[in-house]
Amino acid sequence: MDYDIKDIQLAEKGRLRIEWAEKSMDVLRTIKERFSAEKPLKGLRLAACLHVTTETAALAKTLKAGGADVVLCASNPLSTQDDVAASLVADDEIPVFAIRGEDHATYYSHILSALQYEPHITMDDGADLVSSLHFIALQKWDDLESSVSAWGQSLSEEGRNRFLNNVIGGTEETTTGVIRLRSMEKDGVLQFPVVSVNDADTKHLFDNRYGTGQSTVDGIIRATNRLLAGSTFVVTGYGWCGRGVATRAKGHGAHVIICEVDPLRALEAVMDGFQVMPIAEAAPLGDFFCTLTGDINVIRLEHFLKMKEGAIVANSGHFDVELDLKGLEGASVARRQIREFVEEFSLNNGRKIYVLGEGRLINLAAAEGHPSSVMDMSFANQALSAEYMAKEHAAMDKQVYPVPHAIDQEIARLKLKSLGVEIDTLTEEQERYLSSWEIGT
Repeated sequence: MDYDIKDIQLAEKGRLRIEWAEKSMDVLRTIKERFSAEKPLKGLRLAACLHVTTETAALAKTLKAGGADVVLCASNPLSTQDDVAASLVADDEIPVFAIRGEDHATYYSHILSALQYEPHITMDDGADLVSSLHFIALQKWDDLESSVSAWGQSLSEEGRNRFLNNVIGGTEETTTGVIRLRSMEKDGVLQFPVVSVNDADTKHLFDNRYGTGQSTVDGIIRATNRLLAGSTFVVTGYGWCGRGVATRAKGHGAHVIICEVDPLRALEAVMDGFQVMPIAEAAPLGDFFCTLTGDINVIRLEHFLKMKEGAIVANSGHFDVELDLKGLEGASVARRQIREFVEEFSLNNGRKIYVLGEGRLINLAAAEGHPSSVMDMSFANQALSAEYMAKEHAAMDKQVYPVPHAIDQEIARLKLKSLGVEIDTLTEEQERYLSSWEIGT
């Protein structure tokens, strides 16, 4: 079995940590039991580009139980848990290509390794796997890392077409990836159907809000050991992730400022009790800053230069592009690592700014990512969406689809059951009333 990980000897530690995570993933365990009996993914190769964590390991084992041949690579250079990667290789015979801290070239060589398995189904967190595959098919060599480009160019036209046509569909985990995929659909270049797992209510209402909220604040505290109470905490972006971080920071006693470009979300933030203002006005006020927008250069040099001495800046958006670190470096007279995950920039105006986790996902760079109980629902969506794609792909167009409502409802039902919570059911009279236009007062 081919693989590229840090150290296979870490497997025992990873095995125990995976076991601990699985104890809080009752929904996925229920799905795994059914998958083991029914084998709905039998004969399919599935390439997953996800954060290599204990929760992802539980998903990979579920997919394999369903009959899929699974290969896994990392969706972020700093999110891999090396002991987990070792356990998947040693204990489950799942090929893994991921090393924590890998450089840019290695990151894309690992994506290439996953693609060379010629998957039938792709599973992405950020759409790097899908976009690389499409760039090869469309011969957009300048948009690819050199190793991926060289491999793609070695294929004949027939080989590239066969490589792409092999894929029956995919799934996408996160907001950033869905944005990229919808852009591909709009431009008419998306070559197979993709299910947007991120749009499922049992994903974004819980994973994005509670998972990102807790794990991001956890990452910031682990990296800095600074007190949030009494501080001013600036959150850019008030989507579900931003809502979660703002709520958790407020719960720690911070004064929270929201920066937004969407008037509806900004209005919602006001109604939720937060102060709202442009980032240019918030820059001199914040003690902590966290970006969660999915966009580029949200905090720019002009904002860094306005920040107070000792301001701490982090990102919890998928890619490391939300902070203008090149601009910050250009305006700095010195730069040093002062603490693990904390880099000090001495600006030419005499102030010092601290950037966490190289501007990458702070909840995975400095912490362990989302709690397993919330990833239980997210990865249940991934598993059931893969099953749905296997069954329904022939009838699907080349576009981005939501998770079917029935899957969303079933996951919610299973999660409530695992929590020991019961709910009411409608009476026949109530169902008739809700479905009829003829019944009035």
